[in-house]
Amino acid sequence: MEGGNSPGLQLQQLPLATAAVSVQPHTDSFSYKENLIGALLAIFGHLVSSIALNLQKYSHIRLAGSKDPRAYFTTKTWWSGFLLLVLGELGVFSSYAFAPLSLIVPLSAVSVVASAIIGIIFIKEKWKPKEFLRRYVLSFVGCGLAVVGTYLLVTFGPNSHEKMTAENITRHLVSWPFLLYMLVEIIVFCLLLYFYKERNANYIVIILLLVALLGSMTVVTVKAVAGMILVSIQGTLQLDSPIFYIMLVCMIATAIYQATFLAQASQLYDSAQISSIGYILSTTAAISAGATFYLDFMGEDVLHICMFALGCLIAFLGVFLITRNRKKPVPFEPYISMDAMPGMQNMHDKGIAVQPDLKASFSYGALENNDSMPEIYTPATLPIVQEQHGPKGVSAPPYRVLEHSKKE
Repeated sequence: MEGGNSPGLQLQQLPLATAAVSVQPHTDSFSYKENLIGALLAIFGHLVSSIALNLQKYSHIRLAGSKDPRAYFTTKTWWSGFLLLVLGELGVFSSYAFAPLSLIVPLSAVSVVASAIIGIIFIKEKWKPKEFLRRYVLSFVGCGLAVVGTYLLVTFGPNSHEKMTAENITRHLVSWPFLLYMLVEIIVFCLLLYFYKERNANYIVIILLLVALLGSMTVVTVKAVAGMILVSIQGTLQLDSPIFYIMLVCMIATAIYQATFLAQASQLYDSAQISSIGYILSTTAAISAGATFYLDFMGEDVLHICMFALGCLIAFLGVFLITRNRKKPVPFEPYISMDAMPGMQNMHDKGIAVQPDLKASFSYGALENNDSMPEIYTPATLPIVQEQHGPKGVSAPPYRVLEHSKKE
């Protein structure tokens, strides 16, 4: 009797043991495979996007250096870059469906490393052999640190996986940790927006914090949309659920406003500062959102969390060194510097050349066509006259101002 009942007991206990094992994320080898697939898709997408952006930059440079009257969007090089950019963004988008959000977001450092290397090789940025180490040593050190940080992120990244069904997303959306996080984020966003719009606090940290807060919601919705599409492809339709379209609308809206604030920041600050500070703030906000909404670090041990944080810090330092060593472009100044004229008294206190106002009566130095301007805005002429000596040996002034009259 006991021997006959023991097989039945074993058969009844086997599903319970299997169910207990499937709950533990670290015992499922397939979850690590999903992490690897997502990380490879993200790295591939960022690499292709960097190549695409440099192709488009190369197209602009070729048109600017030639007499070709064509627009940039009519060239094959620009369209090749555009198609590669779409392919890269699709790769990054699909990576969110496989790996946790907190693992995919920091991998955007790959695009900064690729842009730094392609900018030297592909665009053929000029440099002298003697100045190579002095100018590019920080870039190569930053690339090495970014690669080390990426390796630590992939190795010790979170390993939590669940199917992105409508029920799971709705349950995460109404959970109290995410609601509390959203409340804090909305308050901080409104305060930053008030200081930015009403107090004219155009600091780079404030603008990029607005971008980071919007970006954290963008990546949360991107993972939800991508995950629900993957589940639908696997056989369980999720596209008929209202939560899918809510997430889709939020994804598009936050991405548009994020691009708007980025465009405003690019008009005020250098792209190198935007890249480094924006990467640090956006990655931190996105990881916080992923840990709150999707519970990415639930069940992770302290060692994995610490090593993951160390990988983020190393990647932050690498991106900072790469962007810090980037050469700042010198804008073209379409006017004559007053302090560059020999023998001319400087009209500024510190020798800083200032573009004259065309609405003033004196606009010396402006390289503007004033033929169509009214007579009152015509600049005064300063003809050079020969030096004449008086009877007492006193020299005459080297020039005299001829005023324009309305009769002329």
